[in-house]
Amino acid sequence: MAPSLEIVDSASGVPGAGIQNAKNIISVASSEIPLEPSSTAFELEDHPIDEIHPVKVAVIGAGLSGITAGALIPAKVPGVNLQIFEKNPDVGGTWFENAFPGVRCDIPANVYQSTFEPNTQWSEEYAQGAEIRDYWQSVARKHNVYQYLRLSHTVESAAWDDSTAQWKLSVQNTVTNEAYEESFDVLITAIGRFNAWKLPDYPGIQEFEGHLRHSSAWDTDFDPTGKVVAVIGNGASGIQVVPNIQPLVQRLDHYARSKTWIAGSFGGEGTGRTLAPKYYAPELLKSFEDPETYLLFRKELEGKFYRRFSTLFRDTEENKKLKEEFKGLMAERLKKKPELLEHMIPDFSPNCRRLTPGPGYLEALTEDNVNYITTPIQRFTKDGIVTQDGVERKVDAVICSTGANVDGLPPFPITANGQDIRDVWKPSPYTYLGLATPSFPNLLFIQGPNGTGHSGTVPNQVETQITYISQLLRKVQQQRIKTFVPSKAAADDFSAYCDAFFPKTVFTENCSSWANGGKPGGKIHGHWPGSASHLNHVRRSPRWEDWEWSSRGKTGNRFAYFGNGWTSKEKAGDGDLTAYLKLPQEIDLRKYHEEWFEI
Repeated sequence: MAPSLEIVDSASGVPGAGIQNAKNIISVASSEIPLEPSSTAFELEDHPIDEIHPVKVAVIGAGLSGITAGALIPAKVPGVNLQIFEKNPDVGGTWFENAFPGVRCDIPANVYQSTFEPNTQWSEEYAQGAEIRDYWQSVARKHNVYQYLRLSHTVESAAWDDSTAQWKLSVQNTVTNEAYEESFDVLITAIGRFNAWKLPDYPGIQEFEGHLRHSSAWDTDFDPTGKVVAVIGNGASGIQVVPNIQPLVQRLDHYARSKTWIAGSFGGEGTGRTLAPKYYAPELLKSFEDPETYLLFRKELEGKFYRRFSTLFRDTEENKKLKEEFKGLMAERLKKKPELLEHMIPDFSPNCRRLTPGPGYLEALTEDNVNYITTPIQRFTKDGIVTQDGVERKVDAVICSTGANVDGLPPFPITANGQDIRDVWKPSPYTYLGLATPSFPNLLFIQGPNGTGHSGTVPNQVETQITYISQLLRKVQQQRIKTFVPSKAAADDFSAYCDAFFPKTVFTENCSSWANGGKPGGKIHGHWPGSASHLNHVRRSPRWEDWEWSSRGKTGNRFAYFGNGWTSKEKAGDGDLTAYLKLPQEIDLRKYHEEWFEI
């Protein structure tokens, strides 16, 4: 016999009283909510539901992210009116701009490529910058990205016009010097994280009469052979420049303000690297011509970058093991000058700052023509550098490998509702899932703050971010959306999640990094709060309830976009209305009836 169920009023404890209270609640609710629809006059819009509504989209930047957007967005958003603005005369972003000696990928090129455009014939495992640039330009050509490009065009500002619900861009053609304005329904920034490089502001630096360059603006006509050269900074570019010019120069003064870990490899994909190029064996490259063989190779290699997530947490055995491994590696490479080790081992854990393999770097520091200087720089003179201990070292050239702007702010004003995003973000960038920010309608970011994870690979994360954006653009296009913006409540909740997650990681230890805006212990805006797999899971399906929407429809009816009840295929009479019918062996029930393009 089934057990009896009796409702007890929680206040009185009297059996059956809860039933009467429930009846009273239902009675009150029923009296307040009309059960029949209100009679609102409504006239159908005369168009099929899937008629393409033109959406004009601007993407700023044509590096890896902009190129990928140019390939994926037109494929995923039929009829989109896309323009991509790039300040350089060709695409490639950081790989177009950086030409300093030794510039190369610090992870295997096989995981720094488009997942839908695999290259089987990388000449080196860790490809040089020029080869990476050429690869991404080939992707842009193959996928007709150049048709959307506005090369040598600098966006000076972006202002939201509430009356037209569009972004007005002020653009400068740097070839013709023509300045003009153009409006777009949606603005997407793909400006990269390390694009706004800057020279340090040491006193007297403008009076220096020798050769002065930032490594990101390398002068290819400069020959360091036989010269006395100073390299300032031991971040990623400084660590690559030093070993590549050390054999050429008369003397090299290397100024290093911060201690840093030198890794054997970035993702544990192999043994410690050396300065010499690591070429693929011809027979291995030949085997890659078989698609299945190359796919297995890629999956095994790329999988290692997902499995390193556990090393990011404080006081874990994995991170402790990493620390001991790096100590041993650094001691071995510095054995000619072991006294340097104490000046290089940080007091923070590996991964607090970005890991850098640095092949040949430590070995170069042990050479007799290299001075490793940790005393802070006080000022420049017309022919040298003075440190805070009063020592002046005269040099012929200074290379500043001092990084770029790491505060996450765009390099030009983006204004909406009386606010410049650079002012709003001044304390710290503030986003919803690294994709958008409240009060700035129709504005989206690729690789924005908190937008990509520390594990996994950049190309995959950019692709999933653009796929999410494409889903959003299709909704805007199909449902006649006028404006969209994440709610403040949703962004606040995401920010709270980040603040709860990151203290468990080594990112919040006492190091200065691009992830914390150069503020040790500061708020982390450079990483996704979770693993790369976690990020892909979150982006798989948008939470539309986190967004605020307004419609272009005049009636105010949310279903006005339904149109006249027809689809374009039916009206044309020549479309496949049963695309869902397939051979049984072609059906995968996990995604059956979920492909947006098969409707």
